Amino acid sequence: CSRAKTRPMAHIHEKIDFTASVYIVKDGCVLLHKHKKLGIWLQPGGHVELDEDPVEAAKREAKEETGFDVELVGQSNPPAELYGHSRNLLLPMFLNRHNFDDTHEHIDFSYFGRVVGGELTPEGGVEMRWFTREEIEKNEIKLLDDTRSYALSALDYFAQQ
Repeated sequence: CSRAKTRPMAHIHEKIDFTASVYIVKDGCVLLHKHKKLGIWLQPGGHVELDEDPVEAAKREAKEETGFDVELVGQSNPPAELYGHSRNLLLPMFLNRHNFDDTHEHIDFSYFGRVVGGELTPEGGVEMRWFTREEIEKNEIKLLDDTRSYALSALDYFAQQ
């Protein structure tokens, strides 16, 4: 995606940045990628840019990193339109604050999503694959506790649909 190449992943703020991510589920599996800087398996996601909200960022990051168009699922606070000049956004499934490194933190809006178009084309050749519930539960890939918990929750959510 040309937009991804022209927009560097620069930190907007010195100490804390807002990020948005999505646990994409398809056919009972969740899509994770091996983060190129951290070397750990994570859901697709990245920084919320100055001109977008977390929902827009989650969809953009999913498209840039995976090639998929995704539909985010969940709920927003009614009413959808409020006083004609604002709108409620889809609520994240999880919201957390975590260290990215020793000097920088992220506040992540984590969503669940399903594939509605596109094809899997990992950005920059990064390692990416679908994981089953059993693989997530076994955790031989040593997922972070929150990543593992959120991935299982995403699988549960879509199993109930």
